[in-house]
Amino acid sequence: MIPTITAFERSPDGGQGHARDMRVRWALEEVGRPYEVRLVSFGTMKEAAHMARQPFGQIPTYEEGNLTLFESGAIVLYIAQHNEGLLPEEPDARAIAISWMFAALNTVEPPVFDHSLASILERDAPWFEPRMRALEETIGRRLDALSDHLGASDWLDGAFSAADLLMVTVLRRLSGSELLDARPNLAAYVARGEARPAYQRAFAAQKAVFTAATDV
Repeated sequence: MIPTITAFERSPDGGQGHARDMRVRWALEEVGRPYEVRLVSFGTMKEAAHMARQPFGQIPTYEEGNLTLFESGAIVLYIAQHNEGLLPEEPDARAIAISWMFAALNTVEPPVFDHSLASILERDAPWFEPRMRALEETIGRRLDALSDHLGASDWLDGAFSAADLLMVTVLRRLSGSELLDARPNLAAYVARGEARPAYQRAFAAQKAVFTAATDV
């Protein structure tokens, strides 16, 4: 059965691949699963039909038969658990990879996302500069720990996994910033993720939606 995911019909990220359906597209591309996309507007996302799929009125969602999932991390984990190629087979190695999936979304992403949002929405606020400094200090500590763990390895723990997929999507928000560039092994890590053919296909598919919307 071909799953259906939801995505923005007009992504606020300007086609840069930051919208969270990118993670789901990438995971499906990595495991070779075809999928369909239901494009939704911000208005549609608050309507009853979508809220029944996603109680918080967000994207992405994932529908396959009678199963409906929300939250990008949960969807990627489901895809990884039910298809080969995104999680190790050995139980302990699989548990470690899942731990890194949680680390990407619960430890690294929150300050990175807040930094991205504050830089847009709070720039004129009187607290902007101290808030940004505090966020950058937090991000720096998280990136230092991540950089130390990664070292000279290509991926977080052995072969590429769903943990790397999620971590790369998080770190991409820092691309071109001193926060990432000051840690060359992390910048190279992101570049390796972006160079994967499955990533390229997913990015192109998401970019095509943005391009089509802006051409209307």
